[in-house]
Amino acid sequence: MSRVGKYPVEIPQGVQVAIAGHLLTAKGRLGELKLQLTDHIEATVEGNHITVKPRTEERQARMMWGTTRALLASMVKGVSAGFQKSMEITGTGYRAAVQGKNLELALGYSHPIVYPIPDGIKITCERPTAIRVEGVDKRLVGQVAAEIRGFRGPEPYKGKGIRYTDEQIRRKEGKKK
Repeated sequence: MSRVGKYPVEIPQGVQVAIAGHLLTAKGRLGELKLQLTDHIEATVEGNHITVKPRTEERQARMMWGTTRALLASMVKGVSAGFQKSMEITGTGYRAAVQGKNLELALGYSHPIVYPIPDGIKITCERPTAIRVEGVDKRLVGQVAAEIRGFRGPEPYKGKGIRYTDEQIRRKEGKKK
């Protein structure tokens, strides 16, 4: 039995959830998200709760039960409050700036890195060394943040690179003299 799937998802004020066949749609003040349900899962809206149940006792149905419930909870939270990831850039001359629909990064390479901002994502730079990625879709926010971090991940000796704000970097000792 799924420990996650058995709990209902609460729908906050201002969010509408509709189920049409196998398509579940959540609309809120920040946007709209859709989720295609599998044949193994049955979702019902009762008042201000969404409940998810497996249709059969197959292994695949039990696996998708908790996964679907977690996806629904992320959708409801995303359209009502949204998601964000904050990142910091450490290093001499390393900086970031938003230019129109692109994020321009200077990370110590011989050329600037231009990252096109995908639809549904808002990137802001409060300071040249701080990046905030915001959006409605939790998966997309995390993916964009991971791609930006991948351009120059934090290195363990001086700590230079792009890191998440809440990330702890394991530092290594340098050469002994």
